[in-house]
Amino acid sequence: MDANRLIDLFLFAIPSLITGLIAYYFFKEHTKNEDGRRRFLLKKELQVNALPLRLQAYERMVLFLERITPSNILIRIPPISSNKEDYEALIIQSIEQEFEHNLTQQIYISEKCWNIINAAKNATIQLIRKASLLEKTDTANKLREVVLTEMMERRSPSDAALSFLKEEVSELW
Repeated sequence: MDANRLIDLFLFAIPSLITGLIAYYFFKEHTKNEDGRRRFLLKKELQVNALPLRLQAYERMVLFLERITPSNILIRIPPISSNKEDYEALIIQSIEQEFEHNLTQQIYISEKCWNIINAAKNATIQLIRKASLLEKTDTANKLREVVLTEMMERRSPSDAALSFLKEEVSELW
């Protein structure tokens, strides 16, 4: 008789165990879905709050690229003397200061975009240094002339970075 009671107890326990397992599975799935929903809503709210900051960072980087475009920087910063080395140093220092002023913007833009902006800055500096090394460049005004002539013949490094930046901003929408 104990065996019959044990079998009866087992037969009553099986449906309870099955019901318990199903309830556990549904509770676990419900909790996982709720957690995912909360994360989605939090991420959505953070994106709404972060979008103005990201757009402002892109605006500042556009301004930076425009300010370091050789034709713009050479017009904005006139030579203080006829010494080409002093003028070269002044222009490069101005570019570096502009860049340092905008360093924090990198947290709001993609790493690829930041690297392209950094490459544009370095290419602009390199362009000015190469122009300064030419034999025909003997004064600060001649340096300006050589760089500006070079910019008439080819695209500035800032233009390529600006194109990429605009493309990246368009993907935010």
